[in-house]
Amino acid sequence: MTGRRRAGRPLTAVLSVDGIAAAGLALLDERGDFSMAELARALGVQASALYNHVAGKDEVLARVRELVSDRIDVGVFDRLGLEEALPVWARSYRIAFSTHPVTVALFATLPVVRADRTIAMYERVIRAFAEAGWPEEDILTTVVALENLILGSALDVVAPDDMLDPAGAAAAPAFVAAYAAQRAALGRARPADAAFEAGLAAMLLGLRARLGALRGA
Repeated sequence: MTGRRRAGRPLTAVLSVDGIAAAGLALLDERGDFSMAELARALGVQASALYNHVAGKDEVLARVRELVSDRIDVGVFDRLGLEEALPVWARSYRIAFSTHPVTVALFATLPVVRADRTIAMYERVIRAFAEAGWPEEDILTTVVALENLILGSALDVVAPDDMLDPAGAAAAPAFVAAYAAQRAALGRARPADAAFEAGLAAMLLGLRARLGALRGA
């Protein structure tokens, strides 16, 4: 009998760029950070094997950003006009990042270099604004303003629902009354969801007014 190995599980892990990124995202969710050595251990390979697929941690993080951004609905801009598409996009954006809240602060300070799919998401959103008549010089400022609401709300999703409970604050009767009124009005709805929807509605109304003002300028 020859020493031929039977078919089955390969002796070494099969790596891919997206697989490495998925493992990195899992470590971020679990620990808040990772090293390349920790990532290699999680994948069951030597650290040197990772460098056959990625240049280093910065590229892994760029690919992690892509995995999260892939969950944002940009196809809606092909189906609907800007005003109708924006709330769909914003809600999907919030869900994508609230599922992995540690990435919010991380990606707020990392450039989008190497994250081609994330860049493609921005390209489609920016084209939608341009197609709707927004002045080119104002588009990115407006998109970032929307992102500030979305990403702040993504963090709010993981905060306790009673974080602002002023129980026992006798010196703040207006606060106590407003909290009680909010809870009564919301019922089972989460305060974070209500706050996001209120902010999104206000922003969309404001954007409509802003576009009118910019066109009239």
